[in-house]
Amino acid sequence: MMALEDVSQGKDLDTKEADGWTPRQRFFLSYANSWCNNVRPEVARTIVLTNPHSLPKYRVNNVVTNVPDFRKAFGCKVGQPMARENACRVW
Repeated sequence: MMALEDVSQGKDLDTKEADGWTPRQRFFLSYANSWCNNVRPEVARTIVLTNPHSLPKYRVNNVVTNVPDFRKAFGCKVGQPMARENACRVW
């Protein structure tokens, strides 16, 4: 988020633009889109059993549910599915 704030040149990150999204929302949509994929259940099972990395859906959802800026961008209230009540805090 700090990088987005640096390149915004003082522009408000929470004002909707012509496409209906705010720059802050677009940041998270781009992040999610970079992991976008679709696999059949049997392929997902093979991945889970053979690959040490999480499936892309969890690499997105499990991360952003812990990010306060995500909650702010989409107006999620604590306790909702995408705003964990016991969010992980590392720093």
